[in-house]
Amino acid sequence: MSAIRPQAPELPSGLAWVNTDDPPRLAMLRGRVVLVWFWTGDSVQCATMVPDLAALQARHHDGLCVIGIHCPKYGAQCAPAAVLRAVNRLRIEHPVASDPAFAVWRDYGVSAWPTVAVIDAEGRLAARVAGAGHLELLDDLIGALLDEAAGQGLRVFESAVPAVRPEPRASLRFPGKVLATERLLYVADSGHDRVLECDHHGRVLRSFGSGHAGFTDGTGEEAAFSDPQGLALHRDQLYVADRGNHAVRSVDLADGSVRTLLGTGAPGYRRPHDSDVRGLAACAPADLAIVGDQLYVAMAGLNQIWQVDLIARRARVLAGSGALDRIDGVGADAALAQPSGLAVANAQLVVADAAASAVRLVRLADGRVTTVVGSGLYAFGDAVGTCAVARLQHPQAVAAGPRGSVFVADSYNDAIKLINLVAAKVSRPELGYRLNEPSGLSVAAGALWVANTGSHEIVRVDLSDGSARRVAVAD
Repeated sequence: MSAIRPQAPELPSGLAWVNTDDPPRLAMLRGRVVLVWFWTGDSVQCATMVPDLAALQARHHDGLCVIGIHCPKYGAQCAPAAVLRAVNRLRIEHPVASDPAFAVWRDYGVSAWPTVAVIDAEGRLAARVAGAGHLELLDDLIGALLDEAAGQGLRVFESAVPAVRPEPRASLRFPGKVLATERLLYVADSGHDRVLECDHHGRVLRSFGSGHAGFTDGTGEEAAFSDPQGLALHRDQLYVADRGNHAVRSVDLADGSVRTLLGTGAPGYRRPHDSDVRGLAACAPADLAIVGDQLYVAMAGLNQIWQVDLIARRARVLAGSGALDRIDGVGADAALAQPSGLAVANAQLVVADAAASAVRLVRLADGRVTTVVGSGLYAFGDAVGTCAVARLQHPQAVAAGPRGSVFVADSYNDAIKLINLVAAKVSRPELGYRLNEPSGLSVAAGALWVANTGSHEIVRVDLSDGSARRVAVAD
């Protein structure tokens, strides 16, 4: 069977390698199995693959080499510095090249993110696998190819050298979301796998989570999160969208204990129908919102909005067929595209529908979805004006503002946009502050609080005069 495998194309010499000064060459990797994967930093499905790749690298550490080729969806992802941020945010430790021209993508006949190309020990293309969730298939294939190489006397037993170019040390690391009250500030310190309770000056009062990725219930720093994101308060409970664990957790603010509401620690793809939340699997929850005793979850990995009754402990899909698309309609007849931010306004959810570069409304009464801004998965840009002509680029957060307005974290435009829902117009407030992939927003105490994710900081914008300043979060 190996005789019919085609030769894998060599990687071009002109690629920009973002986290290594020693670019890999396929010709120099004979005797090993090479896994080349094609990804983009905005995709939840690509992010879901990263732990699988790390597991494969660990399991086959003496014979597998993993190489990442970043092929961007958005113009904002083309610069090597932006790719390096994505590499560090996702904690990737294998060599990654930026391929904004899609040269390697075309050489390998790739048509979707993510795609994995598996190359045997003689440099031949053994398989091309599209999509996430194929860990067992890839594990079996890699094992068989390594055994084949050993049987032919070709195998090289050598561990791959990690490729790491870390971010500067800071108190926060890629904070994903923020939740402000009149007195306190809660920060999802996503890259440090913890949630912080601070005062408005940034002084840390309490820390929830050990600071190391894990999926453990417990009190305070005995508990463990993985890439925590959206936050929502309900009475004395702080709910956390624990994205890396594909779970929703709760923090009892009376004693600091952390419990799991739903999720199993692994991605799940079943649609809940008035389902018990115990043992219910989820996929990459990104944000949360509370209305009464109902918790709403932006289930980014499933392109759905879930509704969880916190009293009955039952869950159902409020909106979204599961398909990645921008289709208006009611409930399962509508389609969302990686919903990543939630806010509540006038008996509706406001949704930052990231992969559609859109802002959507979901009526709580019946799950009817309508589009405020955005016209398709690839209709993105940076424009203001009427909602019909305005363009966003991968927005990841929304927050209800005064007088029927909605703030939008226009993440890949490094901007905050303001939507007037009554006038159906979009404007861009001038903050006089440099934003870098903002992905979290909250309005409280006369201010807009911004998780300025790419700069590892929280920013406070005074709503009375628009002035902005950094909140010095420090333990």
